Amino acid sequence: MSANRDPSTPQIATVLLPLPLPEAFDYAVPEGMELSEGDHVVVPLGKRLSHGVVWGLRDGTGGNRPLKPVAERLDAPPFTAAMRAFVDWTARYLAENPGLVLQATLRSRGGLSPSPTETLYHPTGQTPDRMTPARQAVLDAAAQEPASGAELARRAGVSPGVVKGLADAGALRAEARDVDQPFPSPDPYRDGLTLNDGQEAAASQLRRLVAAGGFQAALLDGVTGSGKTEVYLEAIAELLRREPDAQVLVLLPEIALTQAVTARFEERFGVPPALWHSAIGPTERRRAWREITAGRARIIAGARSAIFLPYRNLRLIVVDEEHDPTYKQDEGLTYHARDLAVARAKIEGAVAILASATPSLETLVNARAGRYGHIRLAARAGSAVLPQIETIDLREHPPEQGHWLSPPLTAAMADTIARGEQVLLYLNRRGYAPLVLCRACGHKMKSPDTDRWLVEHRYTGRLICHTTGFSMPKPKACPECGAIDSLTSVGPGVERVAEEAALRFPEARVEVFSSDSAAGPNGVRELIARMEAGEIDILVGTQIAAKGHNFPKLTLVGVVDADLGLKGGDLRAGERTYQTLVQVAGRAGRADRPGRALLQTHEPEHEAIQALLAGDRDSFLDLEALMREQLGLPPFGRLAALVMSGTDERLLAETAKIAAAAAPLSDDVKLFGPAEPPLAVVRGRYRRRFLVQAQRNVDVSAFMATWMARFKLPSSIRARVDIEPYSFL
Repeated sequence: MSANRDPSTPQIATVLLPLPLPEAFDYAVPEGMELSEGDHVVVPLGKRLSHGVVWGLRDGTGGNRPLKPVAERLDAPPFTAAMRAFVDWTARYLAENPGLVLQATLRSRGGLSPSPTETLYHPTGQTPDRMTPARQAVLDAAAQEPASGAELARRAGVSPGVVKGLADAGALRAEARDVDQPFPSPDPYRDGLTLNDGQEAAASQLRRLVAAGGFQAALLDGVTGSGKTEVYLEAIAELLRREPDAQVLVLLPEIALTQAVTARFEERFGVPPALWHSAIGPTERRRAWREITAGRARIIAGARSAIFLPYRNLRLIVVDEEHDPTYKQDEGLTYHARDLAVARAKIEGAVAILASATPSLETLVNARAGRYGHIRLAARAGSAVLPQIETIDLREHPPEQGHWLSPPLTAAMADTIARGEQVLLYLNRRGYAPLVLCRACGHKMKSPDTDRWLVEHRYTGRLICHTTGFSMPKPKACPECGAIDSLTSVGPGVERVAEEAALRFPEARVEVFSSDSAAGPNGVRELIARMEAGEIDILVGTQIAAKGHNFPKLTLVGVVDADLGLKGGDLRAGERTYQTLVQVAGRAGRADRPGRALLQTHEPEHEAIQALLAGDRDSFLDLEALMREQLGLPPFGRLAALVMSGTDERLLAETAKIAAAAAPLSDDVKLFGPAEPPLAVVRGRYRRRFLVQAQRNVDVSAFMATWMARFKLPSSIRARVDIEPYSFL
């Protein structure tokens, strides 16, 4: 509220609601209620009350229509002007309703209220008149650590009534405490690891960026194992020394990486970061949201959705493994967290650091053009050296029939295990087999509401669709022809490769590392600890095993199918394959033992594989850039997609034709479609896809918003806009 405003003058509050609505709504501000932009309020919407955020205030004098009043102002930290600007910018960029973007920022409504309290019992030192073994057990437990009545009773093995009796007798003192405790402040003055000359030079450049202040973006481009994390930790320390109230966001592509990063942050700053990802429980989520929006959480490590949190004083954003495709969200609100991170840093006036051993072409082009700083780390940290990389031509060295590991790879595995070292077998395919079919009639087992093969998971005996989550026990008989025991597994998944490894090396300890096999963060943490301790000889993993892990005894990486990522029509297929192979090969030889990577392939002559063998990343990316520039593809052109779906295939086809006819005409824009995508049916809904290709200077977001406004969707048809799509399925 402005200090100069006459309190008797009526006001109108424009309130944005976290709902898929196209605009904010106006409400009257009741007399005596003081509001400011960014305040959290409760307002009537139809017959119910809804939470919203004040997006604007204006003079309400002379209004010609009655407005419903704001019902309540919530006592919670308001959204900053930068936060509101980020929501508005994101909505325009994604061609989405701003309410949907606001919804992404309000992921813990419990954080709007004060922390709930709990009662803890402390010993007073008084001895009750009547002492019993049960009472003594409670007092002993309370002396170790104050706790709730239920917890003390559990520790002592008694009923809660014993605890209450001790409190009534004065032997225990009750104290109310907030359940959600503040995060402890990091200490930026603690000593970090000793940096080598290359790391110190890179850290100095980042310190200068932080010291200069304002928006700047930089690519931290370092080979695998070069110690990029330690370098950007120095930038964080520099910022927190200069601005103790600053907030830092570190985005990570995989939840599994938060375990390792948490340990490194705690070692560097004395406290772990606040975590934000889908695996944290509601209590931790509520606590993190409240502390972040109040500005009390200083360092936050999170998955892609953390970019939407309402930070109070965000001064630095680090996007670790910035090239990783998991930063792209393809369902619901469709966005790329790396792109939003750079935009948010600009809006907040913060520094953005994009770190990778294999930068995306988009980021590398920005660095080469001078839009981003470019900081290089050319050597591994310490005594470690880059692994020796070789191909195994499967045309010359095919595996035995029904097997997937070639003779040269199994021989290398035997030598490695004999030396007491570890092997990682990489295959980015979950489960036991990607296809189950009937030998009698050829029927392929598919998800009932999706045109997608069911993946066999032999450990659980189930067939699973990884697109929709559908799951069923593997049947004894073919559902098409009824033949008994006719269903056979086709192709390998990690479980099948692990089975073969165990058969070939019966004395070896073999484990699978995938999102299916790792039972939550604790399961991931335990598996990584066993691998680091040398308790696993052969680890068979998907992409979750290829990122950010340091296993001292791992010296051999075997890529079971190096060609897997090259299949399909993805414009980034070559780039992604190169990035994946570099990352997984980079797991080998990260300590004082030399590493080796063997790539099984039918296409050893492919440009991505040849570039990896030659260690010539820049030449490979130069070719990729030339190809994309000639075709007008990102980052030299713009893409957008419109995906429509419905349960009625005929109505969907008619609606798609109407949409095509309504598209704006422009010489700088090409429209392809509507076409049936490779995944033509998902969750029982038929799909049609448009692709928009435009020159670099075209505002495709505005084009898509204009297009969507020119036709009306039937209620049963859904449409989703995807700016700069990564998936073409």
